[in-house]
Amino acid sequence: MRRRLSHPDCTDLSLSGSTSHAVWRGQPRATVEGVSIEVRPATAARFADVSAMLGPKNPESSVCWCLSHRLDSKTNRELAGPARRAYAEMLCDRKIAPGVLAYDDAAVVGWAAVAPRSELPFERSTKFPQVDALPAWSVWCIRVRPGHRGQGISTPLLNGAVAYAKAQRAPVIEGYPVDNQGQKVDLTMAYVGTRTLFERAGFAKAADTGSVSGGFPRVVMRLDLR
Repeated sequence: MRRRLSHPDCTDLSLSGSTSHAVWRGQPRATVEGVSIEVRPATAARFADVSAMLGPKNPESSVCWCLSHRLDSKTNRELAGPARRAYAEMLCDRKIAPGVLAYDDAAVVGWAAVAPRSELPFERSTKFPQVDALPAWSVWCIRVRPGHRGQGISTPLLNGAVAYAKAQRAPVIEGYPVDNQGQKVDLTMAYVGTRTLFERAGFAKAADTGSVSGGFPRVVMRLDLR
């Protein structure tokens, strides 16, 4: 049975004086049949959960680890197998987390990658226009764990990514979802999100892109955080 989900505003944030990681005192959470969905930064202490969301069953296998759109193409090609895991773990050990994790009680159920656009290939891409001179953050990968999909978890997960960027004092955040106009998106391409998902989180279309995913055009969706 499909579970209905509701969530409150998630902008009540504050920062700890000793770290750059956001401390969610007003928790970004959703209630799914009475179970609280909480979103937390992907810190080194939570790397086992990052691995559960992004890592392969065989540690020697080369999988994305959500690095393919974070690294330049040369570095991305050179990293293989366990080296990709090590790089992802290094990112989680930085002061700014590479993304956020969603939890259903103690179980990790979702991941969203979020980072300053200046650190990403999007900044140098001719397909993804730079809307203005503001130092935007990007959220470009939203993944919900099998067994938890179709329950609306993507919405609080995206809200949590927005909240984390705001806690890091990002002036604006953008994403690059498909404009699928309600049509079904291939599951392998669903990680980019849909325009409707971003609109539910308060984003508005800012520009077209030269990118296509799963047969659908991608658009730049932006949300002012100032």
